Amino acid sequence: MKLRLLGLAALLSLTPSALAAGPNVQARAYLVVDGRDGHVLAAEAPRQKLPIASITKLMTVLVALESTKTTDVVTVSPLAASIGESSINLRAGERITVHDLIEASLIQSANDAAWALAYHVGRGDAGRFVRVMNIRARQWGLADTRFVRPDGLDVFGHLSSARDVTELARIAMRKPLIRSLVGEQTETISGGRRLHTWNDLLGAFPGLVGVKTGHTRAAGWSQVAAARATGVTVYATLLGGPTRAQRNADLASLLRYGLGRFRLVQLVRPENVYARTGTPYGQGKLDLVTEGALRYTARVDQRFVERIVAPTVVELPVRKGDPLGEVRVFDRGRLVVRTPLVASRSVERPGPLGRARWYSGETARNVWSWVS
Repeated sequence: MKLRLLGLAALLSLTPSALAAGPNVQARAYLVVDGRDGHVLAAEAPRQKLPIASITKLMTVLVALESTKTTDVVTVSPLAASIGESSINLRAGERITVHDLIEASLIQSANDAAWALAYHVGRGDAGRFVRVMNIRARQWGLADTRFVRPDGLDVFGHLSSARDVTELARIAMRKPLIRSLVGEQTETISGGRRLHTWNDLLGAFPGLVGVKTGHTRAAGWSQVAAARATGVTVYATLLGGPTRAQRNADLASLLRYGLGRFRLVQLVRPENVYARTGTPYGQGKLDLVTEGALRYTARVDQRFVERIVAPTVVELPVRKGDPLGEVRVFDRGRLVVRTPLVASRSVERPGPLGRARWYSGETARNVWSWVS
């Protein structure tokens, strides 16, 4: 095995803008991460425990999806129907599907929908539902998080952090239903209710795919967002912005900064000879190459280790394009990409006469080496 360290200069051509300082943000806390592995790109007070308002509903929906089918029908409890502020005006005794309640919770951030889910899953006991929310938080490593309500309205002790919110969003976005709904700007559900998102960046910020806003007096203007570009998803969480407009502007700046920390690089080049392996019967060295280029979206500060796995000698015959080894590229011990190494040409196995001549030649050379 051959081990080679690739310097960053061999992979990237850094520009001054790529190394610029992080944006100036007016918020109590923020965090920007690489969505693939959670690597921190920028942060300010990421572990500070703060109110997160309706971002809470990401956990509410995750817990609901664990215990129900989206086709299940919920009978709205009087307590859920009485919840105010952002709502879809549910009526006590109304029957509505789990799917519609999830849509209302995620798109319009409806508090009554979140409570209807909690009472339904908790079998009439919302406290039981909240306990499961906190169990999941502990299981998923959200150490700064404690839930008291399913809707996120201000109450003592209902706290999280930019780090935990970001991880919660990454977990939620693994669910296809959540991933599709948080990208919707409007939707219509039962009763002809027209839902409208509070996410002002949807449709305005290129590549934005979600995920959840939140606002209360205690939480300020908060949001966790995800945007895709050049083969990567960046998550940015901002907690405690002073105004809706400032939150939107700062969050857009954080996303632009995060996306600007990446470049599309060529980790594997088809013209390179990555290894030379021996062949029997004096057929010479065989070059091992890759069949094509392999591109990867890399952070500007990444260093890669390339490992070449190839045999010292191959058996014949070999056909051009036969896989005979592998290129593996690692980032801090994590396998990033792998691609086969193939024979650059065909090599036939000599016939009986050719093999006999080779053995005779080898014998003669060995005898000569002894007598000399």
